[in-house]
Amino acid sequence: MENLQKRMRILFNRIMRTSLINRWIVFEVDLILCIIGYSFAAYIQMRNANMDIPNSKLLQAGAVFIFATIVSFYLSKSYRGLIRHSNLIEMWRLFVSLFFSSAILYGYILILDYTFDYRYFFVQNVFLICLVLLLVMRYCIVLLYNYSINYTTEVRNKSLIYEIDSHSIALAQWLNKSAANRHQVQGFVTRNQNAKKTRIQGLPVHYLNGDNLDWFLRKNEVNTVIFPDYSSIRKEQDFISTCIEMGISILVSPPFEGLDSNNQIRYQMKPIQFEDLLGRDEIMIDMDRIENQTRDKTILITGAAGSIGSELVRQLAQFKPKLLLVFDVAETPLHNLRLEMEKDYPNLKFVPIIGDVRSESRLDFVFRKYHPQIVYHAAAYKHVPLMEENPCEAILVNVLGTMNLSNFAVRNNVDSFVMISTDKAVNPTNVMGASKRIAEIYVQSLAKESAKKGSTVNFVTTRFGNVLGSNGSVIPHFKEQIEKGGPVTVTHPDIIRYFMTIPEACRLVLEAASFGKTGEIYVFDMGSPVKIVDLAKRMIELAGFVPNKDINIEFIGLRPGEKLFEELLNDKETTIPTDHEKITIATVRQYEFENVLSAVHTMIELSEKVEIQDAVKLMKKLVPEFKSKNSPYSELDN
Repeated sequence: MENLQKRMRILFNRIMRTSLINRWIVFEVDLILCIIGYSFAAYIQMRNANMDIPNSKLLQAGAVFIFATIVSFYLSKSYRGLIRHSNLIEMWRLFVSLFFSSAILYGYILILDYTFDYRYFFVQNVFLICLVLLLVMRYCIVLLYNYSINYTTEVRNKSLIYEIDSHSIALAQWLNKSAANRHQVQGFVTRNQNAKKTRIQGLPVHYLNGDNLDWFLRKNEVNTVIFPDYSSIRKEQDFISTCIEMGISILVSPPFEGLDSNNQIRYQMKPIQFEDLLGRDEIMIDMDRIENQTRDKTILITGAAGSIGSELVRQLAQFKPKLLLVFDVAETPLHNLRLEMEKDYPNLKFVPIIGDVRSESRLDFVFRKYHPQIVYHAAAYKHVPLMEENPCEAILVNVLGTMNLSNFAVRNNVDSFVMISTDKAVNPTNVMGASKRIAEIYVQSLAKESAKKGSTVNFVTTRFGNVLGSNGSVIPHFKEQIEKGGPVTVTHPDIIRYFMTIPEACRLVLEAASFGKTGEIYVFDMGSPVKIVDLAKRMIELAGFVPNKDINIEFIGLRPGEKLFEELLNDKETTIPTDHEKITIATVRQYEFENVLSAVHTMIELSEKVEIQDAVKLMKKLVPEFKSKNSPYSELDN
């Protein structure tokens, strides 16, 4: 059977290639059908009406009709259309061509005064019979093509398309006509009640709220539901859960990915990911303003091999900077980023730099040699439990590193300095959050102090919550646990977090940096918080399992320094709107630079000596709202 299918596929491909190479074959077939149509119309006329004219004159009239048809087909280019992809425009070309040649035939009969009854109806029959023959031929070829695709291709997934908009219809048409895909569309599903029991392209439309969808899915052995885009996925989470319970795969179709090596349009079908359910509609940013700020500039990105840093590199590369300096202490991730950039952006000037933001001499070398004009500071230690166990390292990287980098930005008079902060800096309950808040305080007070001395450096801080899929975040951790068969571990049944996709966060960072004013802290709209236990349940369901039946969820208790919920703003803080609806300005307590500088220097000295208790005590003094939770440093709060 497999050999027969292979031979059928080869034969069919040869026929298709022949018709593509020589379009005159279509032209000739159309003319033959028109000759048959004319002959049949003449036969009908002779059998049913008085047509007392010589056969020679009938042949002359037929020759005139065929000649006019040749001219009209050539002018309308009707033979150039791919018959297997015929549409109304191609049918209209045939109609106009035959109407033109039939009008010539009728005029010829009138001019030569052929005397027979019902001359008008004879010409009308010629037109209609020829048109029907041409349309039937094309319809048969389309049926043969679709049948051949289904027959000569491997077993296809029987699929439903979500919604009936233009994207969904185009997707269904493309899937059913492409031998390269493994999906055979059985119909559409929609929430539009007006479309109930209708058909599109011969396929049934099923109403999600009313039709017996379970029965339909099982009867037609549907095993895949395809969503036309990411935004539609997030509207149908209950429907997706139902499909997953039935063992039906969920796929999403991104926009057209362009042309492949054979110049064929290709769709890249992707399995649905949990990130697709949490993500929001695409955030609009001012591309022109960002390009004006970054184009032909030398840009330094610290922590460039991390989740946020590497995405900043990818997005900034699109704006054609003069030079991208990617700075990180992690050798292997930086090497991988280099390979990626060399492949995707071969014309980009790109310099990977191994270095530590704690090293003044290394930073001094970078600024002296490359003279960066814009600095994006994403280097930081971010894992709460680890930093709770190693508070001095959190201070040395997050505080000392930020101080070093911002000081060099002032000395070298860069255009802009952008710091990436976190929601954990608000009312911090752990060392990591407190260290990031102190970094914010230092940058903000330095901006105010340097502006007094005439510095033009624009210091901007951006603050947002957890990013989906970042290194060490909860989603990759849950995925790994699910792959191993569980259990999935959650710290507390009531714990919630804000989430944002990495590209979304980086777009907002670039947007805030493009219009931000020095010394301001910009807060991103993180949407609605997500309950982590619900996240775990949904991920288990997406993997095709039943929570607490196939894979258990276990609660292991809050980790040191962890709190049940994150805030993006301090209780005493308020926000000021900006031109971008997703970005606001936080109004925070102002600090005098001299006091901050003295406290930070002392804190760094204590950290270098690994005087943990004294270092944390000083952090709490500088940030009074820092109250430890589930931590040995709680005793220092008093």
